[in-house]
Amino acid sequence: MMSGNQGGQVGNKEGSGGGGCGRNCLSKCCLLHGGAKLPLYSFSKSAKGSGLSSERKKPHSLFLDRLLKVWEDRRLRGLFHHDITACETKILPGEHGFIVVLVEGRDLKKRPTEFGLDEVLQHFDGRKFNFTKIGQEEVLFRFEESGNDEAQYLEHAPVMASACPNVIAINVSPIAYGHVLLIPRILDCMPQRIDRESFLLAMRMAREAHNPYFRVGYNSLGAFATINHLHFQAYCLTESFPVEKAPTQMITTLGSGVKISQLLHYPVRGLVFEGGSSLEDLSDVISSACIFLQDTNCPYNVLISDSGKQIFLFPQCYAEKRAQGKVSQEILEKQVNPAIWELGGHFALKRRQDYVEASEGSLCSFLEMVSLSEERFTEMKGYILEALASVAVKDIMERAERD
Repeated sequence: MMSGNQGGQVGNKEGSGGGGCGRNCLSKCCLLHGGAKLPLYSFSKSAKGSGLSSERKKPHSLFLDRLLKVWEDRRLRGLFHHDITACETKILPGEHGFIVVLVEGRDLKKRPTEFGLDEVLQHFDGRKFNFTKIGQEEVLFRFEESGNDEAQYLEHAPVMASACPNVIAINVSPIAYGHVLLIPRILDCMPQRIDRESFLLAMRMAREAHNPYFRVGYNSLGAFATINHLHFQAYCLTESFPVEKAPTQMITTLGSGVKISQLLHYPVRGLVFEGGSSLEDLSDVISSACIFLQDTNCPYNVLISDSGKQIFLFPQCYAEKRAQGKVSQEILEKQVNPAIWELGGHFALKRRQDYVEASEGSLCSFLEMVSLSEERFTEMKGYILEALASVAVKDIMERAERD
């Protein structure tokens, strides 16, 4: 996700307002003090008009229509490192139907990871690359709650001096059409860690798209997030992800109505969350599980699917095995890092040979290496359920005290 405006390069000054540092960046100097005007999409906090249908259909929401239109404009302007529309893609034969895309040399253009992979929680370091250093031309629009409970889009909206905007920007190294980044409260410079408010924002983004083919993903540090600045990824892929087709086994239903299941007959062990009386209920449960994992230094990935109605949580251990020398040189040479898209079954391969030779068996073996063992997963699952029960009791007590 290397930005074209990194390293002090001068960005496109179009619409910069003439102030700031001259790079037209997303730091306070240009965003707040440079007279910046960025497009604004305001979403309704309620589910009204969001159309939470799971029917497979083409995008038609105001949000997704606008996102794809502006993303296409950035593609035509040449802001991406490669043209994803020209990349070869295929579905592999087999039980899972893994999806592979050939993006030759993608890792050569991505910014190298600038932090250790052995700690899930690390402090934000402003000296290293972060999203305040990208150019405003890479921004599609701000994503904020509507003041009148109606979704709307404004092409030119001044950024107020007191603002700390949520930003949707292009991923300059896309692996699918419409590949974007959601950066919550960008000027707060939060490290890559889940909190309840930010995860709910990602859930609302998924709901606002009103399309099951638009997924939102999250990678923790140690699970192949490449930048330690809080962000989610999202894109459109008009195929079902293999993990979305995998069978599940019910574990429990929480008091909030959220159902927790586990994946069956899938090479990566994971939990599936659905239901609840509201989007907020479901979001609170998953964010609590994520917070537990990151507080216990367990790397993980999250996939928000089906307009925010089905969420997959994957604890993983690939970085740990790699550090222990348990990953073969053959696998390392393929340069496939198991982030959320790979765990879901969508693989970006960088070498034509690997693309030609890809098979369901080889990808299953790779994902099995990423997964926690059955014993370790069962133990972790128990800890997560205990943590969720503890959080539920605490929330009940706090509500009782307020009442």
